Amino acid sequence: MDSFNIYKGYGQLTHLEDQDSTKTTHLPNNPRKPLISISIISIILLSLLVGSIVAALIYRSQTEAREDELGLDSSSSSAFNSATRSIQLVCNVTQYPDSCFSTLSAINTQSKPDPEFLFSLSLQAAIRELSKLESFPDSLSSPVSDSRTQSALDDCRSLFADALDRLNQSAAAAKGHVASSHGVKISDINTWISAAMTDEETCLDGLEEVGSSVVDEVKAKVHASKVCLSNSLAILSNIKNLVEKFHRPVSGRQLGDNNHM
Repeated sequence: MDSFNIYKGYGQLTHLEDQDSTKTTHLPNNPRKPLISISIISIILLSLLVGSIVAALIYRSQTEAREDELGLDSSSSSAFNSATRSIQLVCNVTQYPDSCFSTLSAINTQSKPDPEFLFSLSLQAAIRELSKLESFPDSLSSPVSDSRTQSALDDCRSLFADALDRLNQSAAAAKGHVASSHGVKISDINTWISAAMTDEETCLDGLEEVGSSVVDEVKAKVHASKVCLSNSLAILSNIKNLVEKFHRPVSGRQLGDNNHM
Protein backbone atom coordinates (compact mmCIF):
# COMPACT_ATOMS: atom_id res chain seq x y z
CA MET A 1 0.00 0.00 0.00
CA ASP A 2 2.78 2.35 0.83
CA SER A 3 4.47 1.68 -2.46
CA PHE A 4 1.22 2.28 -4.24
CA ASN A 5 0.69 5.57 -2.44
CA ILE A 6 4.22 6.65 -3.28
CA TYR A 7 3.71 5.94 -6.93
CA LYS A 8 0.32 7.57 -6.75
CA GLY A 9 1.82 10.64 -5.14
CA TYR A 10 4.59 10.68 -7.65
CA GLY A 11 2.02 10.56 -10.38
CA GLN A 12 0.23 13.55 -8.87
CA LEU A 13 3.49 15.43 -8.56
CA THR A 14 4.39 14.65 -12.12
CA HIS A 15 0.96 15.77 -13.23
CA LEU A 16 1.37 19.05 -11.33
CA GLU A 17 4.80 19.61 -12.86
CA ASP A 18 3.35 19.01 -16.31
CA GLN A 19 0.66 21.60 -15.56
CA ASP A 20 3.28 24.08 -14.38
CA SER A 21 5.33 23.36 -17.47
CA THR A 22 2.32 23.89 -19.65
CA LYS A 23 1.50 27.15 -17.90
CA THR A 24 5.07 28.30 -18.30
CA THR A 25 5.11 27.35 -21.92
CA HIS A 26 1.86 29.17 -22.63
CA LEU A 27 2.59 32.36 -20.66
CA PRO A 28 1.47 35.31 -22.81
CA ASN A 29 4.46 36.82 -24.58
CA ASN A 30 3.10 39.66 -26.81
CA PRO A 31 5.90 41.39 -28.75
CA ARG A 32 3.30 43.64 -30.43
CA LYS A 33 3.00 45.90 -27.37
CA PRO A 34 6.36 47.66 -27.81
CA LEU A 35 5.71 47.84 -31.54
CA ILE A 36 2.40 49.57 -30.89
CA SER A 37 4.11 52.05 -28.55
CA ILE A 38 6.78 52.76 -31.13
CA SER A 39 4.10 53.26 -33.77
CA ILE A 40 2.20 55.73 -31.59
CA ILE A 41 5.37 57.71 -30.86
CA SER A 42 6.23 57.70 -34.57
CA ILE A 43 2.77 58.99 -35.46
CA ILE A 44 3.07 61.79 -32.89
CA LEU A 45 6.50 62.80 -34.16
CA LEU A 46 5.30 62.65 -37.76
CA SER A 47 2.31 64.82 -36.86
CA LEU A 48 4.59 67.38 -35.23
CA LEU A 49 6.85 67.36 -38.27
CA VAL A 50 3.94 67.80 -40.68
CA GLY A 51 2.53 70.58 -38.49
CA SER A 52 5.86 72.40 -38.53
CA ILE A 53 6.10 72.10 -42.31
CA VAL A 54 2.54 73.34 -42.79
CA ALA A 55 3.17 76.30 -40.45
CA ALA A 56 6.35 77.17 -42.34
CA LEU A 57 4.53 77.01 -45.67
CA ILE A 58 1.71 79.21 -44.38
CA TYR A 59 4.20 81.77 -43.08
CA ARG A 60 6.08 81.75 -46.37
CA SER A 61 2.85 82.10 -48.33
CA GLN A 62 1.75 85.06 -46.22
CA THR A 63 5.17 86.68 -46.56
CA GLU A 64 5.20 86.24 -50.33
CA ALA A 65 1.65 87.56 -50.56
CA ARG A 66 2.69 90.66 -48.61
CA GLU A 67 5.70 91.15 -50.89
CA ASP A 68 3.46 90.79 -53.94
CA GLU A 69 1.12 93.37 -52.47
CA LEU A 70 4.05 95.75 -52.13
CA GLY A 71 5.26 94.97 -55.64
CA LEU A 72 8.45 93.31 -54.42
CA ASP A 73 10.13 89.96 -54.98
CA SER A 74 11.59 87.82 -52.21
CA SER A 75 15.14 88.98 -52.88
CA SER A 76 14.28 92.59 -52.17
CA SER A 77 12.15 92.30 -49.04
CA SER A 78 14.92 93.64 -46.79
CA ALA A 79 16.40 96.27 -49.09
CA PHE A 80 14.98 98.15 -52.02
CA ASN A 81 17.81 98.08 -54.51
CA SER A 82 16.16 99.74 -57.46
CA ALA A 83 14.08 102.79 -58.24
CA THR A 84 11.42 100.59 -59.79
CA ARG A 85 10.77 98.63 -56.62
CA SER A 86 10.83 101.77 -54.51
CA ILE A 87 8.26 103.49 -56.70
CA GLN A 88 6.10 100.36 -56.75
CA LEU A 89 6.09 100.21 -52.98
CA VAL A 90 5.04 103.84 -52.65
CA CYS A 91 2.47 103.81 -55.44
CA ASN A 92 0.74 100.68 -54.17
CA VAL A 93 -0.81 102.71 -51.35
CA THR A 94 -2.61 104.97 -53.84
CA GLN A 95 -5.96 104.62 -55.56
CA TYR A 96 -4.27 104.93 -58.96
CA PRO A 97 -1.07 102.86 -58.66
CA ASP A 98 -0.47 102.52 -62.42
CA SER A 99 -0.80 106.24 -63.04
CA CYS A 100 1.33 106.97 -59.99
CA PHE A 101 4.05 104.59 -61.13
CA SER A 102 4.25 105.96 -64.67
CA THR A 103 4.23 109.56 -63.45
CA LEU A 104 6.91 109.14 -60.78
CA SER A 105 9.09 106.92 -62.95
CA ALA A 106 9.16 109.59 -65.64
CA ILE A 107 10.43 112.32 -63.33
CA ASN A 108 12.50 110.34 -60.81
CA THR A 109 16.20 111.23 -60.74
CA GLN A 110 17.49 108.94 -57.97
CA SER A 111 18.62 105.31 -58.08
CA LYS A 112 17.16 104.57 -54.65
CA PRO A 113 14.43 107.15 -54.01
CA ASP A 114 12.90 107.13 -50.55
CA PRO A 115 9.20 107.75 -49.80
CA GLU A 116 9.73 111.38 -48.82
CA PHE A 117 11.52 112.14 -52.07
CA LEU A 118 8.81 110.36 -54.06
CA PHE A 119 6.14 112.31 -52.21
CA SER A 120 7.83 115.52 -53.28
CA LEU A 121 7.84 114.24 -56.86
CA SER A 122 4.13 113.50 -56.62
CA LEU A 123 3.54 117.11 -55.58
CA GLN A 124 5.61 118.32 -58.54
CA ALA A 125 3.43 116.24 -60.85
CA ALA A 126 0.26 117.66 -59.25
CA ILE A 127 1.56 121.22 -59.62
CA ARG A 128 2.38 120.59 -63.27
CA GLU A 129 -1.14 119.31 -64.01
CA LEU A 130 -2.80 122.09 -62.06
CA SER A 131 -0.71 124.70 -63.89
CA LYS A 132 -2.12 123.40 -67.16
CA LEU A 133 -5.59 123.54 -65.69
CA GLU A 134 -5.26 127.10 -64.42
CA SER A 135 -5.23 128.60 -67.91
CA PHE A 136 -7.81 126.22 -69.35
CA PRO A 137 -10.90 128.36 -68.57
CA ASP A 138 -9.39 131.15 -70.71
CA SER A 139 -9.42 128.85 -73.75
CA LEU A 140 -13.14 128.21 -73.18
CA SER A 141 -14.26 131.75 -72.42
CA SER A 142 -14.09 133.14 -75.95
CA PRO A 143 -16.39 130.58 -77.65
CA VAL A 144 -18.88 130.69 -74.75
CA SER A 145 -21.72 133.20 -75.13
CA ASP A 146 -23.71 132.08 -72.09
CA SER A 147 -23.12 134.62 -69.33
CA ARG A 148 -23.81 132.08 -66.59
CA THR A 149 -21.22 129.69 -67.98
CA GLN A 150 -18.80 132.60 -68.38
CA SER A 151 -19.27 133.49 -64.72
CA ALA A 152 -18.76 129.86 -63.68
CA LEU A 153 -15.55 129.70 -65.72
CA ASP A 154 -14.31 132.86 -64.02
CA ASP A 155 -14.93 131.14 -60.71
CA CYS A 156 -13.00 128.10 -61.94
CA ARG A 157 -10.05 130.26 -62.91
CA SER A 158 -9.96 131.76 -59.42
CA LEU A 159 -10.39 128.36 -57.77
CA PHE A 160 -7.59 126.78 -59.81
CA ALA A 161 -5.26 129.65 -58.91
CA ASP A 162 -6.10 129.16 -55.25
CA ALA A 163 -5.50 125.41 -55.54
CA LEU A 164 -2.14 126.02 -57.16
CA ASP A 165 -1.11 128.32 -54.30
CA ARG A 166 -2.00 125.59 -51.82
CA LEU A 167 0.11 123.04 -53.69
CA ASN A 168 3.07 125.39 -53.81
CA GLN A 169 2.72 125.77 -50.05
CA SER A 170 2.70 122.00 -49.74
CA ALA A 171 5.79 121.60 -51.91
CA ALA A 172 7.69 124.17 -49.84
CA ALA A 173 6.69 122.43 -46.60
CA ALA A 174 7.60 119.01 -48.00
CA LYS A 175 11.28 119.87 -48.21
CA GLY A 176 13.21 117.88 -45.64
CA HIS A 177 11.68 115.09 -43.59
CA VAL A 178 7.89 114.90 -43.80
CA ALA A 179 7.65 111.77 -41.67
CA SER A 180 8.22 113.50 -38.34
CA SER A 181 6.69 111.65 -35.42
CA HIS A 182 4.96 114.88 -34.35
CA GLY A 183 3.19 115.16 -37.71
CA VAL A 184 2.98 118.97 -37.71
CA LYS A 185 3.77 119.35 -41.39
CA ILE A 186 1.82 116.26 -42.32
CA SER A 187 -1.35 117.82 -40.96
CA ASP A 188 -0.75 121.13 -42.74
CA ILE A 189 0.11 119.55 -46.07
CA ASN A 190 -2.87 117.23 -45.81
CA THR A 191 -5.11 120.25 -45.29
CA TRP A 192 -3.67 122.11 -48.29
CA ILE A 193 -3.91 119.18 -50.69
CA SER A 194 -7.46 118.42 -49.57
CA ALA A 195 -8.39 122.07 -50.07
CA ALA A 196 -6.95 122.00 -53.60
CA MET A 197 -9.10 118.98 -54.40
CA THR A 198 -12.13 120.79 -52.98
CA ASP A 199 -11.40 123.80 -55.19
CA GLU A 200 -11.54 121.59 -58.28
CA GLU A 201 -14.79 119.97 -57.18
CA THR A 202 -16.31 123.40 -56.50
CA CYS A 203 -15.44 124.47 -60.04
CA LEU A 204 -17.20 121.44 -61.52
CA ASP A 205 -20.22 121.90 -59.24
CA GLY A 206 -20.59 125.50 -60.42
CA LEU A 207 -20.55 124.48 -64.09
CA GLU A 208 -23.09 121.72 -63.47
CA GLU A 209 -25.41 124.07 -61.59
CA VAL A 210 -25.68 126.42 -64.57
CA GLY A 211 -26.04 123.53 -67.00
CA SER A 212 -22.87 124.52 -68.86
CA SER A 213 -22.14 122.79 -72.14
CA VAL A 214 -18.41 122.73 -71.34
CA VAL A 215 -18.69 120.85 -68.04
CA ASP A 216 -17.66 117.50 -69.56
CA GLU A 217 -14.66 119.08 -71.22
CA VAL A 218 -13.56 120.67 -67.96
CA LYS A 219 -14.13 117.40 -66.10
CA ALA A 220 -11.82 115.59 -68.50
CA LYS A 221 -9.10 118.17 -67.89
CA VAL A 222 -9.62 118.18 -64.12
CA HIS A 223 -9.39 114.38 -63.92
CA ALA A 224 -5.62 114.23 -64.52
CA SER A 225 -5.05 116.81 -61.80
CA LYS A 226 -7.39 115.00 -59.38
CA VAL A 227 -5.49 111.74 -59.90
CA CYS A 228 -2.18 113.42 -59.06
CA LEU A 229 -3.67 115.08 -55.99
CA SER A 230 -5.21 111.80 -54.85
CA ASN A 231 -1.86 110.04 -55.22
CA SER A 232 -0.05 112.72 -53.24
CA LEU A 233 -2.62 112.60 -50.47
CA ALA A 234 -2.44 108.78 -50.24
CA ILE A 235 1.36 108.78 -50.09
CA LEU A 236 1.31 111.47 -47.41
CA SER A 237 -1.24 109.55 -45.34
CA ASN A 238 1.02 106.47 -45.40
CA ILE A 239 4.38 108.24 -45.24
CA LYS A 240 5.42 106.96 -41.81
CA ASN A 241 4.64 103.34 -42.62
CA LEU A 242 6.39 103.67 -45.96
CA VAL A 243 9.53 105.05 -44.36
CA GLU A 244 9.52 102.15 -41.89
CA LYS A 245 9.21 99.67 -44.75
CA PHE A 246 12.28 101.20 -46.30
CA HIS A 247 14.09 100.30 -43.05
CA ARG A 248 15.05 103.88 -42.30
CA PRO A 249 14.22 105.41 -38.89
CA VAL A 250 11.59 108.11 -39.01
CA SER A 251 13.15 111.51 -38.42
CA GLY A 252 12.50 112.94 -35.00
CA ARG A 253 12.73 116.51 -36.24
CA GLN A 254 9.73 118.76 -36.06
CA LEU A 255 8.18 119.16 -39.50
CA GLY A 256 7.80 122.81 -38.74
CA ASP A 257 11.54 123.26 -38.37
CA ASN A 258 12.50 126.17 -40.61
CA ASN A 259 15.93 124.63 -41.20
CA HIS A 260 14.27 122.04 -43.41
CA MET A 261 11.83 124.26 -45.25
